[in-house]
Amino acid sequence: MNVRPGLLLAAGLASVTPAATHDRDPLRAFAGRVAGAPVRCLDAGRAGNPVALDPRTLVYRESARRIWRNDLPAACPGLDDDSIIVIELYGTGPCQGDRFHTIERSGGIPGPSCRLGSFVPYDKPKP
Repeated sequence: MNVRPGLLLAAGLASVTPAATHDRDPLRAFAGRVAGAPVRCLDAGRAGNPVALDPRTLVYRESARRIWRNDLPAACPGLDDDSIIVIELYGTGPCQGDRFHTIERSGGIPGPSCRLGSFVPYDKPKP
């Protein structure tokens, strides 16, 4: 089993809890960043933990310079900044089409199954 803060990988599942260091304000999260070409998959070792901005948007922080935006194909009921996100991994990282569900932090009630969209990098320009 691979364990690192905020991310647990076991039996093909990644359970992720929101980190307080993520900026959940969409306008601030993307301010001054330039969107790149979308990709199908992320490397779990570099992607960071997903944070829900709203029921249709997840953000992964790779570094201070790069974040990844995932616009879900459909809204995911129960996806909010207090949800635990459980992603079913079938490779080295989350990919477009992979399923995930949420778990209510206070009651442990699982939410519906949802799917990931493509991943769009947003980079801060080099000085």
